[in-house]
Amino acid sequence: MRRPRLALLAAVLLVAANLRSPITGVGPLLNQIAADLGTTEAALGLLAAIPLIAFAVVSPLAHALSTRFGTGPVVLVSLVALALGTLWRSVPGADANVWAGTVLVGSALAIANVLLPAVIKSDFADRVPAATAVFTATLSGFGALASGVVVPVSHLDAGQGPLGWRWALLASGALVPVAIAAWAAAHGLHRRAPSSAGGPAVAHDAARPPAAGRVPSRLGVWGDGVAWQVLAYMGVQAMTFYMLVTWLAPLSLSNGRPEVVAGADVMLLQVSSLGGSLVTPFLLRGRLARWAPALIPVGGLAAMAGLLAAPGLFLAWVLLFGLSSGASLATSFSLFSLRAGTPAVAARLSGMAQSGGYAIAAVGPVAFGGLLTATGGWLVPLLFVVLVLGAQLAVGLAVGRERHVLAGP
Repeated sequence: MRRPRLALLAAVLLVAANLRSPITGVGPLLNQIAADLGTTEAALGLLAAIPLIAFAVVSPLAHALSTRFGTGPVVLVSLVALALGTLWRSVPGADANVWAGTVLVGSALAIANVLLPAVIKSDFADRVPAATAVFTATLSGFGALASGVVVPVSHLDAGQGPLGWRWALLASGALVPVAIAAWAAAHGLHRRAPSSAGGPAVAHDAARPPAAGRVPSRLGVWGDGVAWQVLAYMGVQAMTFYMLVTWLAPLSLSNGRPEVVAGADVMLLQVSSLGGSLVTPFLLRGRLARWAPALIPVGGLAAMAGLLAAPGLFLAWVLLFGLSSGASLATSFSLFSLRAGTPAVAARLSGMAQSGGYAIAAVGPVAFGGLLTATGGWLVPLLFVVLVLGAQLAVGLAVGRERHVLAGP
């Protein structure tokens, strides 16, 4: 692998390191935020859902922006916006800052989330499952790190008392400036260099036309049944993850675990999801690839059953759910490339699936919090998670068939 390609991979992974941490750092701090802002459980669910709503609204714009301005510059601007949003939501004073800053954070993340799978499809086409697995593992790993450190950071003594949750949220974006520098450097180097295959470098900066023989409808990917299956799979797997990453710490606290341990539980959930991401390339090989999307959520169902039936083994069920969740995410991102014939179609499919998928996912944290408030207990919300995992299994049976978006009849 030539130097420009290695530099691009390093930049992609540094961007990935920032795609979850600004969100996953919120869950362990919910109790502190609630005490400071005086909000209800349902309102906290909405705060956790704001980035997902932003994903749904902004994701369809990503492909058009990359076509007009180029993928490299658009990702760079999104990273700058991420830095500004992370700073904004941490500014003390008006409570509106945390809400407005979170909107900007979610919008910035949406752009990078959509365009990075298209970069992988374009520049690592010979290693899509492996590159996607490393990408999602990095995303999960640093998301886990954020979950584990925010509570200790919030308790650090600054001489006039603990730093608090605002400084902890600011710390979750510590790597954004590094990602900005790496992406800017790698993008410039990559554009000047030939590709590792010996031909001209693949230009991210212009959309490719559909491959010969494609039969796009007037609605494009939005009119394609396979694309809708990818969207649905993305949506239900993201819904389960964001419900657990948002509400696991309060659930852990309700089981008598200390606040720092509850934050560590959220971290370990994502550490185990890193393992699930790395296993995914092996699951998407050969005959097993047909059934892998449906088999993966079985692990999540087993974990939910364990939480309900044997809560004393809390950490074991958390780790099992994390494995299933990480494999689900890596499978979803792999499908953006595996079900697309060209990088241009991959970008459109990624935008569609993430827009609609995160619209579905945004319902999760709010619904979970609403059910918790309405019933006063954890049974009904956890049964709702079971229902969503069952939907993922059903969609997985359909999306596992090897077909391509816009491939015609």
